[in-house]
Amino acid sequence: MNEGMENGKKAAFGGTLLFLAVIGVRVGMIYRERNAPEKSAPAPVREKMPDDDLVFLKHKRQDKMADTDELIGKPLWVSAGGQMEYYPATGKRVDYTKVAGTLLGAEKLDIKGFTQQVAPKAATYRVPGGDRQVLMLFSLPNSVAPGTVYGVPVGFHKDDLYTFYLDEIFFYDDPHTLYKHWGPEVWKAIDSHQVILGMSERQTQMALGQVSRSLSNDYGNRLVVYANLGKPFAVTFVKNKATAFRPDQGF
Repeated sequence: MNEGMENGKKAAFGGTLLFLAVIGVRVGMIYRERNAPEKSAPAPVREKMPDDDLVFLKHKRQDKMADTDELIGKPLWVSAGGQMEYYPATGKRVDYTKVAGTLLGAEKLDIKGFTQQVAPKAATYRVPGGDRQVLMLFSLPNSVAPGTVYGVPVGFHKDDLYTFYLDEIFFYDDPHTLYKHWGPEVWKAIDSHQVILGMSERQTQMALGQVSRSLSNDYGNRLVVYANLGKPFAVTFVKNKATAFRPDQGF
């Protein structure tokens, strides 16, 4: 009987140890949980911005003639390619009766000065006539006649106020540098005013100029027809890359 009692005591003692061990482990776990350093929440995954959206484009917001003085003697580059017609100029006088050409995307201009002149209705399609237009006098240093001076409308005067479109028509810095991440092959196509497979909508518009029409508003995933100086050209984009192109009837 004494042996049975001893065995019972051992069993009870063993159970007590097991119970205390379990309690000890649990207490230890609770202690570690309560005293462990707080885990910082994982940083949200940020979508990488396209390189084009990181390009800083200057805006000068001219509102009087004196604001144009800082541009004289400096270069500008065409942003609104295929949209602005320009005219021969003699001194400060622009001859609206003769269209000398159309400004092309990324084309470099050397600024000679600014003048004001009453415009015929035919010259007010892009820039209103007001009571007089503001014209920028320039030369084309990379053309066959780099010394010839031309004039292009860049604003107008009406009701004692000036409105300028220089910010919308031109780059104040060389786009070849601003968008150097496009690479030499794309820039060769743009400067030749051609399209190659893989070009984005922005690159294609720089090359061909004004959009004539599109079958969709889904930018980068649509067919776009470019006016292309009277020779309409259709380009299909998928994921903002040109996948096909061909001449088109336009409007």
